[in-house]
Amino acid sequence: QVQLVESGGGLVQAGGSLRLSCAASGSIFSIDRMGWYRQAPGKQRELVAVITSGAITNYADSVKGRFTISRDNAKNTVYLQMNSLKPEDTAVYYCNANIRWSVGVGARAYWGQGTQVTVSE
Repeated sequence: QVQLVESGGGLVQAGGSLRLSCAASGSIFSIDRMGWYRQAPGKQRELVAVITSGAITNYADSVKGRFTISRDNAKNTVYLQMNSLKPEDTAVYYCNANIRWSVGVGARAYWGQGTQVTVSE
């Protein structure tokens, strides 16, 4: 069984910063891509940022230059540093990871429970 546990959300004023963390635990052989998604009220879930096992990153245009994704493979953890936050960044942020539980098996996608980020004017 694999779990993703997120932390670091909260309420911040516009222009402020937050750092999200997501730790994977359980039966893990290796972790491929890890990423962050978000879902605002009344909107579909959207990709925020992803990072491969080789540390190649990709960002949504709306967060480029403000957010930074990173990972610590020894801790099976992915981070999202969010700077210059805007009210439109308000959403529930979800961690995602493609995890292999054993050698030779395909990766399966897992999701965290979500953490609320609220940016006030």
